[in-house]
Amino acid sequence: MGVFQALQVIFQYLILGITLSIIVAYLSLAIVSAVNLRRYLRMNSFVDYNSILTCPFVPSISILAPAYNEGKTIIENVRALLSLYYSDFEVIVINDGSKDDTLEKVIKEYDLELVSYFFEYKIPTQDIRGIYKSTNKSFANLLVIDKNNGGKADSLNAGINLAKGKLFVAIDVDSIIESDALLKMVKPFLQQRDKRVIATGGVIRVVNDCIVESGQVSKINLPKKFLPRVQVLEYTRSFLMGRMAWSKLDGLLLISGALGLFEREIVIACGGYFSKTVGEDMEIVVRMRRYMVERNEPYEIAYVPDPLCWTEVPEDTVILGRQRNRWTRGMIDTLNVHRAIFFNKKYGRFGTLGYPYWFFFEWFVHVIEVVGILYFLLIIMFGKPNWEFFGIMFALVYSFAVGLSVWAILFEELTYHKYERRRDVLILVITALLEPVFYHPLILYWAVRGNLDYLSGNRRWGEMVRKGFGAMRAFLRSL
Repeated sequence: MGVFQALQVIFQYLILGITLSIIVAYLSLAIVSAVNLRRYLRMNSFVDYNSILTCPFVPSISILAPAYNEGKTIIENVRALLSLYYSDFEVIVINDGSKDDTLEKVIKEYDLELVSYFFEYKIPTQDIRGIYKSTNKSFANLLVIDKNNGGKADSLNAGINLAKGKLFVAIDVDSIIESDALLKMVKPFLQQRDKRVIATGGVIRVVNDCIVESGQVSKINLPKKFLPRVQVLEYTRSFLMGRMAWSKLDGLLLISGALGLFEREIVIACGGYFSKTVGEDMEIVVRMRRYMVERNEPYEIAYVPDPLCWTEVPEDTVILGRQRNRWTRGMIDTLNVHRAIFFNKKYGRFGTLGYPYWFFFEWFVHVIEVVGILYFLLIIMFGKPNWEFFGIMFALVYSFAVGLSVWAILFEELTYHKYERRRDVLILVITALLEPVFYHPLILYWAVRGNLDYLSGNRRWGEMVRKGFGAMRAFLRSL
């Protein structure tokens, strides 16, 4: 056997070993998630959330909703926030220098007027141009901040400065929160524990093609288009199978920017959201965890596996590519800034399991995959490819990818059963069969672009274009 053939065999075994390690990791997370989700559902079946609603000791909550060019959805979203079930909360909408009619629509709809409002810049932010409150007493808990553009992190920091709540919810204003979401998310803060709960997160679902009335999802439909439909699979796998497991293993690094509940005091002590990254939702969680560990204070980040929030996902490749590019750059930035955690026993399983998993299986795996593809192309051009090996590898990876998605669909049906029609379940299974071939190459391409853009110093957010919920109401009228 020549040197080239020997290197080829070594590389093939290396690829096989990496593939099997990824399969084992994902299967382990799926099993841990399944066991703990069933346990959560059994225990939670006895909870009466009305007792939380009427409890006089519940912590006050400030809901922070940054808005930039959200004119298409802003009224529906604010209406949904104001209608949440909770006894002591305020809604703070932060208009981050929108260029459309976002601010004008909110002022007109809720009878807002410019007011004098004392606050302290505990966290530095862009200048605030004005603060608005409603002349209608029905909206007394609504506060609108108009500020110079500074990005989502800067907007959240401005909201934190003005917030009165002990806890605050960070949301995407294009999202729709379930009416009882605050009750479910605040529950871990109220339970007797030997650790201080500093944050909770919940499950995010896809709202595309659902019917929205009065700021709430009245009818759940499976998206008609392939791109948002395949994102349903992604979100199901990520939230029901991934984050549930990492919460149990104490290795959770991320609470979705679409919905998270945080202890305001800790976030201020950490210096607020980092405005120099496009991955502020991941970075703040990692920084909060480091803050608690370095002060030797026992803490916990809880995860609520109930579907609590619905968000509009991109429906075309241009917008989706911008989003995934940004996610990649944000992840790399966080991993780089907090690289001291890597395999550091001081941080427990957060450092020895959570961080390494994100490093190897969320970031580095794309690098390995690109190297594997380039290797395969070089072998075809200059060597003698082992077609049997590549055939076995493709069958193994494809079967596992489809099987994992089908498992997620099955588990969703056995637990929350949001898609009631059998036809929808069948369509999701067909989508799972198509995803590895037609969708995953795009994800890989966007990840590569994200890496290259990060290395080139690109820190741009990337504009997200919303279809808005008006189209969903028009669909309802057409039925």
